[in-house]
Amino acid sequence: MSNIIPGLIMILTSFLLPTIPQYFRHPAMLLSVGLSALSLFNGYGTFLEWDVLGLNLILYQSDSLTFPFSIIFHIAAVLVIIFSWHSKNLMEHMATLAYAGSAIGALHAGDFFSLFIWWEATALTSVFIVFAGNTKAARDAAMRYLIIQVSSGVLLLIGACLLLYQTGNHNLTVLDLTTDFGIFIFIAFGIKAAFPFLNGWLQDSYPESSVTGTVALSAFTTKLAIYALARTFPGTDSLIWIGAIMTAFPVFFAVIENDLRRVLSFSLNNQLGFMVVGIGIGTELSLNGTVAHAFVHIIYKALLFMSMGAVLYRAGTTKASELGGLYKYMPFTTIFCIIGAMSISAFPLFSGFVAKSLIMSSLGGMGMVLIYFVLFFASAGVLEHSGIKIPYFAFFAHERKSKVKEAPINMLIAMGIAAVLCIGIGVFPKYLYQILPYTVEYQPYTIDHVISQLQLLVFAIIAFLFLVKFKLYPSEIRSTVLNSDWFYRKMLPGIGKPLFKKIGLLTELIYENLRFFFRLILNKSQKFSNSSYIKVTTPSFAATILISILFIMLLIVLI
Repeated sequence: MSNIIPGLIMILTSFLLPTIPQYFRHPAMLLSVGLSALSLFNGYGTFLEWDVLGLNLILYQSDSLTFPFSIIFHIAAVLVIIFSWHSKNLMEHMATLAYAGSAIGALHAGDFFSLFIWWEATALTSVFIVFAGNTKAARDAAMRYLIIQVSSGVLLLIGACLLLYQTGNHNLTVLDLTTDFGIFIFIAFGIKAAFPFLNGWLQDSYPESSVTGTVALSAFTTKLAIYALARTFPGTDSLIWIGAIMTAFPVFFAVIENDLRRVLSFSLNNQLGFMVVGIGIGTELSLNGTVAHAFVHIIYKALLFMSMGAVLYRAGTTKASELGGLYKYMPFTTIFCIIGAMSISAFPLFSGFVAKSLIMSSLGGMGMVLIYFVLFFASAGVLEHSGIKIPYFAFFAHERKSKVKEAPINMLIAMGIAAVLCIGIGVFPKYLYQILPYTVEYQPYTIDHVISQLQLLVFAIIAFLFLVKFKLYPSEIRSTVLNSDWFYRKMLPGIGKPLFKKIGLLTELIYENLRFFFRLILNKSQKFSNSSYIKVTTPSFAATILISILFIMLLIVLI
């Protein structure tokens, strides 16, 4: 399968999902991920190129940096599919599978124009996942999300064109910030990586998505940006400072935020900061740390979002002020959430410890004392807002009057797999280290490192207990935390209010027409299968024909 782009099978399967009986959709989705994962056995090299309009597009390449990201993206896709097994939302399933496939395809692009195609594909497919939240707030957030993500793609395209014009080269290569094309591409990646003041879309859209949609969103978009930055801007000093800010500022937002899914969204920003710092340092050890941290972060963040998704599914809310006491009714979800919390807090024997330590160790020998202490503070903050706050206020803070059921079995299976990976990687880190881009000898379990980390954790726990004991912890305030996006969302409508009204109408129109389209396909396929002129065996086969005709028409229009 070395001539098939990884992820493409998943995208094609997503288009065929309407033709597949509901009972077989999730098995078909898993099968497509499995077939795509066969690409992991192809080794390193360039496998597929295409000359078009005088450009040599590298559609499929793989190397030591691509490999670990491709592994974890496939694992994340499996977790999301299992977690969403109970759902019957066809649009969300199609979007999720196509989104994951697009992200995997982007990893294997070898030039900026191929990357741009997949970059925009992830934006267009993921917006439907936000839409699937099926509320007005979700649809509004989806439209804002789309504008931001497409803007990132436009900047990437401008940078790629300038690169080609000025150098004659368009392949993915190491860039710097001394050129105009480097700046455009840097900002494009920075938007998707949720750099400071460019991060509002993340906290705006992720918590508005569906129970399962947030899990998918947390895995791919930002980690694809981390991969792109590691590929093109390793050793860029400004990334160290940008990353340090990213680790610190979300701590304050997360501590006062009431919605626990939004807390996790701020926490996501914090964790991305550690990865960005590792890219900025640019050594083999730090880049290994970035890749390792991205790998384990996808798992434990998915586990935390899945646990909060299960809470939302059963309790109907993730507001800290309205939760508590769920440990009695959702014991397995509680245990899985605690495992995720211990992983993100970097407890020894959990995955976060063996990954984050690579970055901290690489920073230690550089003499950047201020950056080191910022990351040290941020590490304590992670324990406060994600390691303790999430499980405590969701499951233990108050006695619950009404009973709820444990999460569905498919959710528990997905959370269980993620929990096993969190512990397994923490206990046996050598298997993670073996797939990292560079061969660097590193031992995370030294006495000094373990003791210093335990001291940090104990101090943070004592501080949390003190604040809760004296009712100083602000997590249960019913409030809305203002982020950077709030200001441009409030100011811009005053400048162009008619335009934003049209955007709102367009949002509703897109949503309604998508629902109409899916109903039309199913209804027409039923009539088509009963036609006296053309006999087909099933409505599913008829729907396949109709979708194929529409796809061909779309290609004709585009060409």
